[in-house]
Amino acid sequence: MAFEGLSEKLSNVFKKLKSHGKLTESDVKEAMREVRLALLEADVSYKVVKDFVGRVTEKAVGEEVLSSLTPAQQVIKIVNDELIALMGNDNARLNMASKPPTIIMMCGLQGSGKTTHSAKLAKMLKSEGHRPMLTACDIYRPAAIQQLQVVGEKAGVHVFEMGQTDPVEIAEKAVRYAKDYGYDYVLLDTAGRLHIDTALMEELQRIKETTHPDEIMLVVDAMTGQDSVNVAKAFDDALGIDSVLMSKLDSDTRGGAALSVLAVTGKPIKYVGMGEKLDDLEKFHPSRMASRILGMGDVLSLIERAENVIDQKEAEKLTRKLQENSFDLNDLLDQMKQIRKMGDLRSIVSMFPGGNKVKDEDIDDRMMDRLEAMILSMTPAERAKPSIIDPKRKRRIAAGSGNKVEDVNRLLKQFEQMQKMMKQFGGRGGKGRKNKAMMRQAKRALGTMDIGNIPGMPKDLK
Repeated sequence: MAFEGLSEKLSNVFKKLKSHGKLTESDVKEAMREVRLALLEADVSYKVVKDFVGRVTEKAVGEEVLSSLTPAQQVIKIVNDELIALMGNDNARLNMASKPPTIIMMCGLQGSGKTTHSAKLAKMLKSEGHRPMLTACDIYRPAAIQQLQVVGEKAGVHVFEMGQTDPVEIAEKAVRYAKDYGYDYVLLDTAGRLHIDTALMEELQRIKETTHPDEIMLVVDAMTGQDSVNVAKAFDDALGIDSVLMSKLDSDTRGGAALSVLAVTGKPIKYVGMGEKLDDLEKFHPSRMASRILGMGDVLSLIERAENVIDQKEAEKLTRKLQENSFDLNDLLDQMKQIRKMGDLRSIVSMFPGGNKVKDEDIDDRMMDRLEAMILSMTPAERAKPSIIDPKRKRRIAAGSGNKVEDVNRLLKQFEQMQKMMKQFGGRGGKGRKNKAMMRQAKRALGTMDIGNIPGMPKDLK
């Protein structure tokens, strides 16, 4: 994940500050030197780093901070606030036309993920109740039109194309077609180049002059680091972009470009690509990204991701089962499938507070496969009523799933503990003493669970 190195270094800096208790001006300045180095190593623009550290230092050495009861926490808050300001205080939204359709012109260099992310954005707009249409304006790159058709079909979005004709004419007719057939968003997938050249910019300018787009969105690759900021500035100078979509922010990149784009170009990041699937697109929230960088997690984004993938009917069915105390291993299997839709365990864990401290080697996605294999090796009767599973059945389940008997025992024990907790929450009502007693029992039950042994769960999140 992006920002892992930066997040770890900043955590170490703040840990040192907390160990001091009372802070002096020299303590703060020493910490800011380390913050400066961490940001530079994360590939943040030198000028951006200089201005950022200057603002933080000025606020952090004030008497109000140094004389407070929790000066280290105050410094962390200042850094958090400045990080948010650096990436944009407000959650920027797409510009909308006063009268449909809203025209979004997608541009960028080849290899940035422009075509795929055009489909991702179209799919997101469709899920919000809109009727978007993709337009194939890239007539130069081999199979670009076919690629857009493939991803458009997967996204369930109509693709307008006219083959190898003039891109300006394609864009103009696409807008007319959208008006005639009731599409409220038109996404123009324009041509890219391996580098910025005059021919590319002239074509994009002609499309802009013809279609008058409401939003010109530049797709940049986070893995190109500070060069992506230079690309953004060049496109903005020549074309006048409105926003940036940063792709591959889930990759092993230092992430500094995301902290530099707004400061260098004055244009906000509105979306970020967080994976290869068409659902792996997120709206960019500066406050949430700052929380991730500082190791505070991003629970709101995790909840939104869950809401997008979890079936409402299944959730209601699960609620009824919990209330009736009829939750079985079939339901656990269904829940695991829902969790898989949210992404890999690494990305999920990173959204929990402290998740950035969990090492990759402590996260084993294959444990989820082994857990699923054990449940699938059981008969329908065993899944519905695990209490009938005797030693002979355990040996059969272990052999059938490629696991050990101890693994089956651990699964059954943890499932039994889950059932006890669910029975306490689902089967008892009332207020006052009853609720307090219920919470005490739940706490004791949680205390008996070996969370570190839950398949796939990192031990650092105990």
